[in-house]
Amino acid sequence: MAIDFHDPGNRGTYAGREASADWRDAVAGIVDPAGLRVADIGCGGGIYAAAWASLGAAAVVGVDFSAAMVEAAAEANRGRPNLAFRQGEAARTGLPAASADIVFARALIHHLADRAACFREAWRVLAPGGLCLVQDRTPADIALPGSPEHLRGYFFEVFPRLAAVEQGRRPDGATVERELAAAGFTGIRATTLWETRRRHDSAAALAADLRGRTGRSILHELSDPELDALIRHILDRLPADAPIVERDRWTLWWGRK
Repeated sequence: MAIDFHDPGNRGTYAGREASADWRDAVAGIVDPAGLRVADIGCGGGIYAAAWASLGAAAVVGVDFSAAMVEAAAEANRGRPNLAFRQGEAARTGLPAASADIVFARALIHHLADRAACFREAWRVLAPGGLCLVQDRTPADIALPGSPEHLRGYFFEVFPRLAAVEQGRRPDGATVERELAAAGFTGIRATTLWETRRRHDSAAALAADLRGRTGRSILHELSDPELDALIRHILDRLPADAPIVERDRWTLWWGRK
């Protein structure tokens, strides 16, 4: 069963870690957020909203449709005056027009039935000259094989039905570019990013993380016995007694208003 983002029991699913240095470097190569206003749409537990603030953004507002996620994000960032969180939809954020210099959406668009409405809302929220930055996986990102660094590939190797779920809900790069252009964005560009998700000190630590299904909504499609089988498959392919650096490949798209 897919994750219920509104369930208070899942409120910490997308919190409790920090954005990686490779994500920060990639973003810094696209835009300098120092002194700018950022709207993080689909902010989840606030991991990346906090990262934008740490990169020097003057003000960051995170928007998520889940009250539980918004509450978790606010708690995790209590006492940071340049960070705020509110409940809202991707196509109806409730933010004022022209109130942001950067609109960011990570791991959001594959959940949306109407991406065009989300991009039109980003256009509305952005000030003239503002940047829309979207991060998600494409079918090409998903198709990469499993390896000790790319553990996600093993998910689909063991359970091809998970690959079918992912392929069915992830737009290809050209489609996203067309939809951004249709919303009015110009100078659209795209690149790929290998983002470190987490460093696991041991195979046992990785197994515990996978069993917790933290931040991996696709694994909510598996039963507990299936999840155990996947963990065994992965551990059999990892070097013994060595730290594990888990990385995922993403695509980044951006364009200007």
